[in-house]
Amino acid sequence: MQKILDCTLRDGGYYNHWDFSPEVVDAYLTAVAKAKIDYVELGLRNYPKSVYSGPFAYTTEEFLNTLHLPKGPTYGVMVDAKTLLDAGKPVVAAINDLFVPAQESKVDLVRIAAHFNEAEQCESMIKAFKEMGYIVGLNLMQAGGKPSEVIAEKVQAVAKANPDVIYFADSLGNMDSAEVTRIAEIVKQNWDGDIGIHTHNNMGQAMSNTMTARSNGVTWLDVTVTGMGRGAGNAQTENLLAELDGLDKYLPTAIYELVIRHFEPMQRRYGWGSSLLYYLGAKNDIHPTYIQNMLSNPNYGTEEIVGAIEHLKKLEGTTSYNGDVLEEALTVGKISQPTESQSDLSGIFSGKEILLVTNTPNAATHRVAIETYIKTRKPIVIGINTKHELNTELFDYFAVSHNSKYLSESSHYSEVAKPVFLPKNRFDEDELSKFSNISMIDYSSTIEKDTLTAHKNYCTLPYDNTAAYALCIAFIGQAQKISLVGFDGYDVTDRRQMEMNEIFSMVSQQFGSTSIQALTPTTYPVKAGSIYAPAI
Repeated sequence: MQKILDCTLRDGGYYNHWDFSPEVVDAYLTAVAKAKIDYVELGLRNYPKSVYSGPFAYTTEEFLNTLHLPKGPTYGVMVDAKTLLDAGKPVVAAINDLFVPAQESKVDLVRIAAHFNEAEQCESMIKAFKEMGYIVGLNLMQAGGKPSEVIAEKVQAVAKANPDVIYFADSLGNMDSAEVTRIAEIVKQNWDGDIGIHTHNNMGQAMSNTMTARSNGVTWLDVTVTGMGRGAGNAQTENLLAELDGLDKYLPTAIYELVIRHFEPMQRRYGWGSSLLYYLGAKNDIHPTYIQNMLSNPNYGTEEIVGAIEHLKKLEGTTSYNGDVLEEALTVGKISQPTESQSDLSGIFSGKEILLVTNTPNAATHRVAIETYIKTRKPIVIGINTKHELNTELFDYFAVSHNSKYLSESSHYSEVAKPVFLPKNRFDEDELSKFSNISMIDYSSTIEKDTLTAHKNYCTLPYDNTAAYALCIAFIGQAQKISLVGFDGYDVTDRRQMEMNEIFSMVSQQFGSTSIQALTPTTYPVKAGSIYAPAI
């Protein structure tokens, strides 16, 4: 018999760090119950992590007891096999750390997400959860493209422990109907129990693949509201309910209201859903987190993302995400060794105040005060990149170093009337030609992890970050003090926040004698001041 499992609070959490508002959670739980959804996966079960994640990344028993779970659905959580295998203790002991017996919990279903190389090790996990009284599902991730004999072998391995359902997951979102049919048949040949499918929409086929699986005897169907989920997202709950309307017990109206009132606004904010870039990633067996992380960072332009995909598709092992591999892909083709330029910036700002300006909401909010500060205090003003809400006639220089940002702002270069600091070693001749009518000051840079140094004609940076590049220019120029405006910061879990925190920590260690002060609100670890403070 067909069953629908909605895993919005689990898979959708990859976009909001599993930090859903109480209003959304209450509306969601009410809606899935009214719609008669069979299973609701509330989140992940994890050991503590070193970054902030919301409650649905852990779904502890204590947190579950704070939720009102309407009657109707069977509630569950997911645990990664890797979480249990890497706990540094026997699997059963790790399970006992994270779970209580089913009769003591508000959840009755536990799903284990496992890569193919972990399948054999899942037998003990399944048995342990069954003994604790849980309904147990086993999800074989990244099933697409696996040889038939390998799929059969892994299904047989997990079937020994007799889970309640065995899933195959289109984790990369690159399956088509023929592939779904092939895998479903192999699973059926090697397993007599219920079969489930979890699809992703990278190539726009999540719903069609789900329906193909249904027609091939797959009875557990994963969905999320508006498809909210990692990368391009999943098959949509509302679309599946529309397909099944009148054919089964489900009542879709409550989900439709939930979509319009709560989830479509979130989708506009976070931007999940199929796109050309997700399609290209899936086509080339690239894990969707690579694409998601690049799209979420405004520093990466389309050209750079496409270039990164071209690099990634040539590598082995990109079906799993690796941040270091992404960094390599984003800087491919760029010079990695220090290249000494002819410019010598030593002491050019000796005894002066440098004002570094970025184009952020706080810079716009405090525009009048910043412009007044420039006119009255007369600092040397360096704009980070070239696009600003402030009056750039008040600027003395611009700094451009990040390749993708360079490309995204190229249409403004004809309007730039002040000299531009730029590492020529990072750009090709075609790129440099966009600055042909602009005074360029060549100050080379290179990227080297865990390193920040400033020399007379080049610097070494830990990240491809223009603010760090400008700081090095100010330091080597022997500025008396450095003031910052528009250095707002990001969410505490945002990778850019972590990078800037690290940069400022390294700056403090390397150039501690130079005074640095933020004059507009910031979340970075720097001395705070105010653009409104009187001159003394």
